[in-house]
Amino acid sequence: MSDNIIIPIASDHAGYEAKEMVKKILREHDITTIDYGTESDESVDYPDFATLVAQAVNNGDHDMGILICASGQGMCMTANKYPRVRAALAWNEEMAKISRQHNKANILCLPGKYLNEDELRTIVTSWITTSFNGGRHQRRIEKIKIKE
Repeated sequence: MSDNIIIPIASDHAGYEAKEMVKKILREHDITTIDYGTESDESVDYPDFATLVAQAVNNGDHDMGILICASGQGMCMTANKYPRVRAALAWNEEMAKISRQHNKANILCLPGKYLNEDELRTIVTSWITTSFNGGRHQRRIEKIKIKE
């Protein structure tokens, strides 16, 4: 991967250990991370950290982001409140690929409590190296915009 890619990343306390592993995996791909926290396994509220990454992607400051909590669900729900965010929860390589190919996911949400380093490596590598297929999927992406 190109060394000019920057991916913001954040976790809550339950995802802290996995976040540190994911940062290492991204460095192996020459990707720079901006760590929005948390900085330990001391209890925090996941929405406080999810919003930081979601805002950065929503505002166009970064093309992709990664969020990690125990199940990945809370981070994903929070991030998807932003109109230009398509956050996807991925528990395995296939879900990571499909989220990029079909859904053009721009934030990867991970269940840090349930994945080991090898699983994280497989999922993250697949997600960052998979491209959007476009075509019929683009039409579908356009239909999931926030209705006001």
